[in-house]
Amino acid sequence: MNQQSEQKAKLGWCLYDWANSAFATVVLAAVLPVYFASLVPDQGANLFGGSQTIPATALWGYIISFSMAVVAITAPGLGNLADRKGWRRRLLIIFCLLGSFATCGLFFAGPGQYFLAAILFILGNIGFAAGNIFYNAYLPDLASGHEADRLSARGFAFGYIGGGLTLLIVFLMIQKYTWFGIADQGSATRLGFLLTGVWWLAFALPAFSWLKSVPITSHARHALRTPRDYLKTFADLRQYRHLGRFLIAFLIYNDGIQTIIAVSAIFAREELGLGTGTILGCFLMIQFVAMPGALLFSRLAYHFNTKRAILLSLVLFTAITVYASIMKSATEFWILGFAVAIVLGGSQALSRSLFSSMVPKSRNAEFFGFYAISSKFASIFGPLTFALLIELTGSNRIAILALTSFFVVGIVLLFRVDTEQGRLQAEYSNLSD
Repeated sequence: MNQQSEQKAKLGWCLYDWANSAFATVVLAAVLPVYFASLVPDQGANLFGGSQTIPATALWGYIISFSMAVVAITAPGLGNLADRKGWRRRLLIIFCLLGSFATCGLFFAGPGQYFLAAILFILGNIGFAAGNIFYNAYLPDLASGHEADRLSARGFAFGYIGGGLTLLIVFLMIQKYTWFGIADQGSATRLGFLLTGVWWLAFALPAFSWLKSVPITSHARHALRTPRDYLKTFADLRQYRHLGRFLIAFLIYNDGIQTIIAVSAIFAREELGLGTGTILGCFLMIQFVAMPGALLFSRLAYHFNTKRAILLSLVLFTAITVYASIMKSATEFWILGFAVAIVLGGSQALSRSLFSSMVPKSRNAEFFGFYAISSKFASIFGPLTFALLIELTGSNRIAILALTSFFVVGIVLLFRVDTEQGRLQAEYSNLSD
């Protein structure tokens, strides 16, 4: 690859983060959770025709958990397929189309249609999460060392700006719907979902053009079809001891991070009684503050090493979670949002680049399938724990406070990861191919 093609590939890779972050901000984090809660009756959702109903906050947690379980179960097989057939780019396109079309379909989820909204969200979230397996797998091919830290942080920075701009437009459409000739806020919200799906697909096109197909690799010639195939592939991780340790640590601490992202909007609405305008305004602030936050942690990684920078972010997340459990006002919610913004991008970007540095290049997509398992099981257990604690205790605050345990355990496990040994194991594997 010549220098011009390499730069275009890196730009296209960053633009895909710009593209799909519209889904992350508008659908996953800020707008759909609040809109979904408004679709569910005050007495809760009755899914099975009995007398028992499910509160909106708990139902949202269950929906996220189910969609992530689908991705987590299929991720190694999808990664193996991408390496075995050389289909990394093709599968990225397929799941982008699934996610963007499902997001556009949310336009048709009107008042009371929470079941339709749930189905479309599940499909959209599968497209978003599965597509990221193949998107992330390009990182080790595009950069290494501290350059991978910088490129990963740059991708997240693009994502925060792209997602923030989309959220800003949707925010204006909802709050000032008369400016756009829209009948009411509900219609404006549904048009915002349509815009988000179109944005995702449109800005993904450069990545589809500039990211090249990857050759078939020798280590991925056997398909994963049976449980035995999956177990054998999991057993391969024992050859990469520190990579496996990192995946477990990442699963635990990312559990807390993803749950904070997923439930913060609905927590603010149900527990703090904040309006849509306040919630969306705070999420807008997070998007634009998170961009320099991601770049700041990239600099910290350069000076103090990547692992230490991640550990710092986890200590800060622990303090943030404790604060979230006791906050009571809109001002405190904004303070919390600013603190989250500073550490969010850095923890995510550096985790991705640290993992990529310990992955054997011949198995990028397959091993990023394991990364997706670790990431998506985090998205299952966190929201599931949150939902169950709400039903058991009746307290959103206890459910939030419980998330501190994920960060504390993650910190302890990450201390046991020797990143240099992990890189050496990956390099030895590359040389032996």
